[in-house]
Amino acid sequence: MSNAQFETYGPSPAHEPPAYGGFDPYSAQTLAYGVHGVHGALGVHGAQGAYGMRTSTDTYVPAYQAHDAYAAYEPYGYGSYGSYGSSGTHGGSEASRDREDTYRPAYEEVSEAAAHTPVVRPRSGRRAAHRRRARAAERGDGTMRRLVPQALVVAFLAGGTTAFVAKDKAVELSVDGKSRTLHTFADDVTELLAEEGVEVGAHDVVAPGRDAALSSGDEVAVRYGRPVRLTIDGQHREVWTTAHTVEAALRQLGVRAEGAYLSTSRSRRIGREGLALDVRTERTVTIMADGLARTIRTNAATVREVVEQAGIILRGQDTTSVPLETFPRDGQTVTVLRITGRKEIRDEAIAFAVERVEDPSVFRGTEIVERAGVPGLRRVTYSLRTVNGVKQKPRKIKSEVVREPRTQIVKVGTKPLPTSVRGADHLNWRGLAACESGGRPDAVDSSGTYGGLYQFDTETWQSLGGKGRPQDAPAAEQTMRAKRLFVRQGASPWPHCGARLRG
Repeated sequence: MSNAQFETYGPSPAHEPPAYGGFDPYSAQTLAYGVHGVHGALGVHGAQGAYGMRTSTDTYVPAYQAHDAYAAYEPYGYGSYGSYGSSGTHGGSEASRDREDTYRPAYEEVSEAAAHTPVVRPRSGRRAAHRRRARAAERGDGTMRRLVPQALVVAFLAGGTTAFVAKDKAVELSVDGKSRTLHTFADDVTELLAEEGVEVGAHDVVAPGRDAALSSGDEVAVRYGRPVRLTIDGQHREVWTTAHTVEAALRQLGVRAEGAYLSTSRSRRIGREGLALDVRTERTVTIMADGLARTIRTNAATVREVVEQAGIILRGQDTTSVPLETFPRDGQTVTVLRITGRKEIRDEAIAFAVERVEDPSVFRGTEIVERAGVPGLRRVTYSLRTVNGVKQKPRKIKSEVVREPRTQIVKVGTKPLPTSVRGADHLNWRGLAACESGGRPDAVDSSGTYGGLYQFDTETWQSLGGKGRPQDAPAAEQTMRAKRLFVRQGASPWPHCGARLRG
């Protein structure tokens, strides 16, 4: 626009539709959007917030670049409508700098030209020119009156935006190895995790701690715990790990895996549900067989496997010093036992039981066998073995009863003994006993016919009321029955020793 045209028409009204395609840059709506464009930060996540002014200016300024007020209140800034931009506040500073560098010189150049260049007036005369200047000044005063309250609104919104931006934090969150950068207003780690819907359990690891305060630029890592049903060398236990693979879990748990047997691949990933893992570490085992010692490194699960790995063959009854199905331990020595043997059957007697029955017809101290006992018979099978050339003690492997034993029944006398026999108490019975049996109640002659102190035969003994054999009866009973025999027959039953009764 030339100086002549500026003087002729004056500044274009900001609200006139023809100059800006029907858009009013001074309306309240335009001013609000312009603030968003200048400061950008009200759209905290505006991707284009940093360049809102420039974009807006490039679009709209050419229509009114000669007027500085439009550069200051740029319509339709894009800061508030982008997504995940990093710093909206820089949008305002960039836009302001663009405005000052690009537009203010144009304004100043026009203003100075208007102030110092002689006015070219049309031929209508001095009075018409004066009226035009008055109208221009009047419009300028109105414009200033409109701009003052709008500038106050801009300043208020700019201050609120600065405080709003100060609460925003850029944080890197890693959940089980998956990282992302996000903006948050959370004050601590627990609030951040709740805001992002990340649930953590007792076995999960959060770093830093859940109560740690957050600042912009912090990194928060969540590693989920995974249950592992671990069997190491036959010992079962359940552990938790935050590792994602079997190999990493073994390192984390401190399990020595070099040369070990693993029930699954080392590179297998461990899901949240966990897995079962059997680990057999490498051990040193010595096998003694046939006079030779063989030491091997193995991760075998049983002693049988170790013996086979050592190249030793078990035949027949051969076995080992420890059960073949047990777990071999590190440093263990296992001896192979070469066994030969046979079976042997033996018949063995079973002792009979004795049952005692009281009998009031028999003098006290006398026992009479009512029924003789009969031993039973047991047939036993033994294993006779030779281990590594040495005979072993027979081992009973089977037993069966061929005949049951028969119980022996014994009558036990309870009848009181008589204290005396009339007509025989004054005789020397001790002397007679010494002569007949040497004073021994259980004495029996060489033929087995006579027995006891007084050498009764069985028939005579029983005729006197005795039971069983005389030599089995107590000494007092033998003396009592000898006295009865004397009363009946005198000293004739003892032809050689009878004279002792009187001596």
